[in-house]
Amino acid sequence: MDRITVGLIGYGLAGSIFHAPLVMAEPQMRLAKVVTSRREQVAVDLPGVGVVETAEDLFADPEIDLVIVASPNTTHVPFAKAALHAGKHVVIDKPFAPTLGEADALIALAEDKSRLLSVFHNRRWDDGFLTARHCIDQGLVGTLAHYEVHFDRFRPAIKQGWREQPLAASGLLYDLGSHLIDQALVLFGLPRTITADIITQRPQAVMDDYFHLILDYGRLRAILHAATLVCRPGPHIILHGDAGSYSKHGLDQQETALKAGQRFGSPSWGRTTQHGTLTRADGTEMPLETLPGRYEAYYAAIAASIRNGTPPPVTGTEARNVMLVLEAAIRSAAERRTVAVI
Repeated sequence: MDRITVGLIGYGLAGSIFHAPLVMAEPQMRLAKVVTSRREQVAVDLPGVGVVETAEDLFADPEIDLVIVASPNTTHVPFAKAALHAGKHVVIDKPFAPTLGEADALIALAEDKSRLLSVFHNRRWDDGFLTARHCIDQGLVGTLAHYEVHFDRFRPAIKQGWREQPLAASGLLYDLGSHLIDQALVLFGLPRTITADIITQRPQAVMDDYFHLILDYGRLRAILHAATLVCRPGPHIILHGDAGSYSKHGLDQQETALKAGQRFGSPSWGRTTQHGTLTRADGTEMPLETLPGRYEAYYAAIAASIRNGTPPPVTGTEARNVMLVLEAAIRSAAERRTVAVI
């Protein structure tokens, strides 16, 4: 069977570090063209892959089956809309869209065109999240009462680029918050309410660089936190239940490995030496091996969805629910109150 032919829009961080290597590693896919001005870099990184100047070149190419939108957030909606109108399947890098309304419109369009629409929430396949989910599913901490995830970094200097500029869907909440919210929704569904603190801490920052979200799930609380002035981070993930606790330090290292030029397929891929600790109700502690991360699972599932009609790894509805919670968080922080989600 012929491979799925892919066109990629954007060859910045998302396109070059995540999407291109992942597509190249998927045997059911063929990366044919990239829309970018970085022609020389593509020639070095991706021999044999064509470079085109405009997204319209992809939309007009009858051989392109799947378009990946890995360009700045403000372009997600117009590019995805044009690709769907051209009859292409579409993957959008997170966040889905600047607004919930735009996300809903894209979902409706994809349904009308009978095309796949998915959002690249790759951190569902982080090692720490996979291990935390295993702990919860296996009841290793009993009935869960507290779920907490930190994505803390030390970046006192403002990075150049559109993510730090006052543009739609920029800032830390849309960048990292969309990942953490998606993870919580995978585990627990939509929360009843959200209480959010979203601020700017670095003197030269013009977009939010700190958030603290409290999601209400009845007796369970989910805490989602990220900051840019944390020189010595604490645990990345914390679980507390009536039978014990689990905690793990250290972020998933797949992004770091990809930036260093490592690729999928080696026995060590996705594995870490940073294991967590499971504490039983009687106070005894034991190490719990961290499950391997596996970002490559995303495009394998996308290929299966296009081939067989199975649900994509991240559905449009799942991604739009992330937008729903994001907008509720922004409203909560602006009005300094708890806001209902459902």
